Amino acid sequence: MKKLNYLALAVACAISSTAVSAVEFTGYARAGTAISSDGSGDQSFAKNALGRLGNEGDNYYEFGFVQMLQEGEQNWQLTAMLSKGDDGISSWETDVSDGDDSVNVPQFYVTASGLFESAPEAVLWGGKRFYQRKDVHITDFFFLNNSGTGGGIENIPVGEQKLSLAFIQDGKTDNSTGYLVDARLADIPLWDNATLELIGVYNFATEQDEKDEVSDDGIFVTAVVHQNLENGFNQTAFQYGTAGYGDQLANFGQGPGYARGNSAQNEASGFRIINWGVVSFGDAWEMGHQLSYHRGIDLINGKGDSDLFSVVVRPMYKWSDTQRTIAEAGYFSKTQDGEQDQGGSKFTLAQAWAMGDGFWARPEIRFYGSYITDRDGDTFGSKGDSEFVTGVQMEVWF
Repeated sequence: MKKLNYLALAVACAISSTAVSAVEFTGYARAGTAISSDGSGDQSFAKNALGRLGNEGDNYYEFGFVQMLQEGEQNWQLTAMLSKGDDGISSWETDVSDGDDSVNVPQFYVTASGLFESAPEAVLWGGKRFYQRKDVHITDFFFLNNSGTGGGIENIPVGEQKLSLAFIQDGKTDNSTGYLVDARLADIPLWDNATLELIGVYNFATEQDEKDEVSDDGIFVTAVVHQNLENGFNQTAFQYGTAGYGDQLANFGQGPGYARGNSAQNEASGFRIINWGVVSFGDAWEMGHQLSYHRGIDLINGKGDSDLFSVVVRPMYKWSDTQRTIAEAGYFSKTQDGEQDQGGSKFTLAQAWAMGDGFWARPEIRFYGSYITDRDGDTFGSKGDSEFVTGVQMEVWF
């Protein structure tokens, strides 16, 4: 039996120990293929900065299972997930050269509510999970993603606000184990239809032996302003980080995988400002966007500043309840002291059919053409600094 089947069987057994009718099946997947002008097939270049439409070179799948174990004054729930990625080059793909067939278990955790009389809505959790991730879907950019193994408590009432606290492991090196403490205060009222969420993360490590070079602990703070609009929403995130978080914020880092093992980033810091949202214009038009500016300071051994700017827009015209035409344009530019400038652009035009007429309606099947440029790099090898890709892709969540 293949390893994938063992994992699937283990999850199935765990969630079927109680009534099968209570199991909820969830998931996400994307899969597609393309032809490029240089003959290499699918292409993906800087999709966090340029947009993901017509710019993804892989397949990815998530299959989740949610089992309510107990309902009543106390609610206990198990969540499990299997995930896998592949290149999409054949119907059966495994990579066993290193003993790993690329199947992952990104989530397996238990939640419980109703445990505390003073805060019955508070949720206690433990295990491995996606922890309150913050992302921009059109660029697949998770600007805060402290997922991992740990535990915590969510939705503690503090007046009208909600407090969440978590403790999660973040990597391990030869001489240290990393951890992070994540504290969040949500639902802070601002003006009409606007709220603020404040997030603070402290990343530290336990040193197993003495070294001449030691990574400093890091701080990562985020403020997210969410504005509901009559025709959609807009969100702005302000983020600042020190030491190992400096390079992450100067680029499109998500938070986990804090840089450890030496003192090269100890003087570093960084910040970024991200604005994104989705709005509609009448019944036929909708548009999503991402604007971001990233600044890195003293990134390498106290030397080297960087600036990165990115803009992505995705307008969509709906011909009917199922048929739509989608365009996506993206541009980014990055400069860093002592390194070659980077930059690129992308324009994609797609004809798509979806199960529904909204911007987020899925499943969706797309036929697309993308023109991608790598202004200062060698992404496309000897073929030059640009590439045209045409292909088909499906995307679904449920």
